[in-house]
Amino acid sequence: MPNMCQTKTPIPEQDPNVRNKNFDEVAQGYTVEMAQNEAARCLNCKNHPCVTGCPVNIQIPDFIAQIVKGDFEEAYRIITKSSSLPAVCGRVCPQESQCESKCVRGIKGESVGIGRLERFVADYHMNNNTAPAEKPESNGHRVAVIGSGPSGLTCAGTLAKKGYEVTVFEAFHTAGGVLMYGIPEFRLPKSIVQKEIAGLKELGVDIRTNMVMGKVMSIDELFEDGYEAVFIGTGAGLPNFMGMEGEGLLGVYSANEFLTRINLMKAYKDEYDTPIIRPKNVAVVGGGNVAMDAARSALRLGAEHVYIVYRRSEEEMPARNEEIHHAKEEGVDFRLLRNPVKVLGDENGRVVGLECVEMELGEPDASGRRRPVAKEGSNFVLDVDAVIIAIGNAPNPLIRSTTPGLEANKKGCIVVNEETMQTTKEAVYAGGDAVTGAATVIKAMGAGRQAAESIDEYLKNK
Repeated sequence: MPNMCQTKTPIPEQDPNVRNKNFDEVAQGYTVEMAQNEAARCLNCKNHPCVTGCPVNIQIPDFIAQIVKGDFEEAYRIITKSSSLPAVCGRVCPQESQCESKCVRGIKGESVGIGRLERFVADYHMNNNTAPAEKPESNGHRVAVIGSGPSGLTCAGTLAKKGYEVTVFEAFHTAGGVLMYGIPEFRLPKSIVQKEIAGLKELGVDIRTNMVMGKVMSIDELFEDGYEAVFIGTGAGLPNFMGMEGEGLLGVYSANEFLTRINLMKAYKDEYDTPIIRPKNVAVVGGGNVAMDAARSALRLGAEHVYIVYRRSEEEMPARNEEIHHAKEEGVDFRLLRNPVKVLGDENGRVVGLECVEMELGEPDASGRRRPVAKEGSNFVLDVDAVIIAIGNAPNPLIRSTTPGLEANKKGCIVVNEETMQTTKEAVYAGGDAVTGAATVIKAMGAGRQAAESIDEYLKNK
């Protein structure tokens, strides 16, 4: 019988006043009993509307039905037909605006906890199945993937399962892209990412780190080396700034740099010598998930006061509701309808304050959100010793500037055919943030999978 409870089975979490002082994962995951109880809430609808909301088209009711039966390995097999990174997606996907937003149970209550169930299945497999993945027989074709973020790893995994010999070229010393340098440990443990990558290696994916493509080797040279197709999944790692006075002071970070120092370079661990300021009072400028990550990380570094400074109201914030909720629980101070205008410094060039102005919402702008307008004479100063700018990133121009025939739009995003993900250069495909600008992990994965199918079709016809 279905479980007709209108609310999700709660997921255990660390106490807010404990977790804001450590980098351990906040959500602890379902037990077997919890997972089966939540899975029983699925009605297995005839038309499977939840699947239409998933960018990689996981057969959601099918894997949930296997959880109810207790066949967790079969549930994992169903998920991995479509997704190469289930443990990642189960943690960081915005399910509430995708698959769960289509769930029929959400009409008269809360949707089924699809993301929590995906995480459970992936974690169960990692903890209980030690057999390596079976490497498919090679079809003799070679494909290069530039970037080991979610789009690159998905493209590589999808092609490897089809028998392609795939080499992934990663600029950093560790594979994983934004999953390693951008998302904090307390949301996505790095050991989980590395286990997912280990699974791809078992399929035969060769990952080469410290390879800054466009410097070490060009795309044309990859073709000369025998690769028959190339996928570009280099993300959007070039931080945007506001252009306000004082952004060059000591203590001003882009969120990208701040999070990279913490996540990839382990600045929060005493045994690592990563240079980072451990501020007492921090202002984080922005309202997205990255801003929440930066604010919550600053707390865990020992900050006494952390402010989110955002020029619109909470209703317009692009961050996930869960991330906003967790940030508030942990003590982040939200200063909404406020906009920074100047970073203040002392005689040594260090941050001592952030001058802001109060805002009010006017008519909607091109994004559909009401445009913030400054209130004259409302300036005030926040006493802070660090400012983190989290207003988005753009694609790095290195690849496109070293690849003749590769076109980009005025925002620096690579131009592709949206159906095939092929660029303006033959046999070169692209996806993820390098194409869309900063977006979600699952959308990048969807693009990687789509590109892999197109590459397969291209090489078969060739």
